[in-house]
Amino acid sequence: MVFRPDPSDLNAIDLSRTRLSGWIDQLSDRGVRHVEVAWSDSPQWPDLIRSLQQRYPRLSIGAASIRCKRALVQTAELGLAYAMSPCLDEVLLALARRLNLVLVPGVMTPSEIHRAVTFQCELVKLFPAASLGIDYHRLLAAPMAPLPFMIAAGGLRADGLRAWLAAGYDAIALGRSAIVAERLDPALDEWLT
Repeated sequence: MVFRPDPSDLNAIDLSRTRLSGWIDQLSDRGVRHVEVAWSDSPQWPDLIRSLQQRYPRLSIGAASIRCKRALVQTAELGLAYAMSPCLDEVLLALARRLNLVLVPGVMTPSEIHRAVTFQCELVKLFPAASLGIDYHRLLAAPMAPLPFMIAAGGLRADGLRAWLAAGYDAIALGRSAIVAERLDPALDEWLT
């Protein structure tokens, strides 16, 4: 799951009273192990991350939307498990290696996937997956095998999880669409339980 904190999350005195915490509680209760929180160029973002790390010590928390050096360095300083980027940036990938941090690049085209593999990326994020379509993996597989571990992300819905996984994607990243009326989408809730 990928969450974008809003000002009420970033400025909260008590994290347990935020919508973000309520959503993560639901996911954690159902055994979800990985949650991404979008990086924010806000002085409160590190405090939010530290609060989440304390509240959810069993979760693997990653940073999403990493597009600059400052965000990547801050992610490493906070000891986050990984970082995700919407784009393929070789400068950031090189910095992530020096920081001993896993950075998963966003890719869209065969050329970007090839560049990521050439740069020794074992994981990539196909983004925006919904725009490319569920058959994109199949179309790539024959001419580009073996493909790296491919995470489909961007515009996906919980009711399509099984179909995307059956189409060959290794993992699915869901965003805010997985929350309906402050609760997990019933399709996601059913899939998790």
